[in-house]
Amino acid sequence: MNVLAIGCHPDDIEIGCAGTLAKCAARGDTVTVCHVANGNLGHEVIAPDELRDMRKLEAEKAGGLAGIRVVTCDVGDLMVYEGSKQQRDLVTDVIRTTNPDFIITHAPSDYMPDHVAVSRLVFDAAFAASVPHYQTAAAGKANVTPIFYMDNLAGVNFIPTEYVDVSDFIELKMNMLECHVSQMKWMREHDGIDFAEFVKTCARYRGLQCGVQFAEGFTQCLAWPKLTTKRYLP
Repeated sequence: MNVLAIGCHPDDIEIGCAGTLAKCAARGDTVTVCHVANGNLGHEVIAPDELRDMRKLEAEKAGGLAGIRVVTCDVGDLMVYEGSKQQRDLVTDVIRTTNPDFIITHAPSDYMPDHVAVSRLVFDAAFAASVPHYQTAAAGKANVTPIFYMDNLAGVNFIPTEYVDVSDFIELKMNMLECHVSQMKWMREHDGIDFAEFVKTCARYRGLQCGVQFAEGFTQCLAWPKLTTKRYLP
């Protein structure tokens, strides 16, 4: 299968669903991760242009650990708008070129405006990508595919309806997260936050809910005709 995960910032996918994506890659799926925003405002000291380049390399290194292709729409932080046709077309092009069997993205109830905007952009672009006469840079059309929403940060305001056992992939997930040095190092040294332990604790909590050691939680986008009886998540 072709799997596409569309997050906002370069570390969002590692936080929310890297274990699931690594599990997909291990079963033979072709997995692509797309970041809509470039993360250029994600540091108090490093200048935006320098940080943009750093975070792109960090994301590519993280994806490489699991055999995942990483692309970006290169939109600036806090410049993601669900009503932007230009940005919708960028996401439409990503969907058309990957033609995924299913998509993972942020939940509409997420805490950050950029994340919520990406969630809506993905919903809109997934439909636009399936319309053959809607013209963007990428020719052709994609199939109408199921969309799964990944967990909110700390699980706030999110009740999973599906779980993926990532116990065998938790260390890979954490190694992928640690590739984002610009974020992890800063939070440890300046904010006193061990964000890796934060993320691992959330996976342990979701695991407790479904009877495994570590898990990632999801809900499905309940919109016709995206529903199916087929199990896509690994």
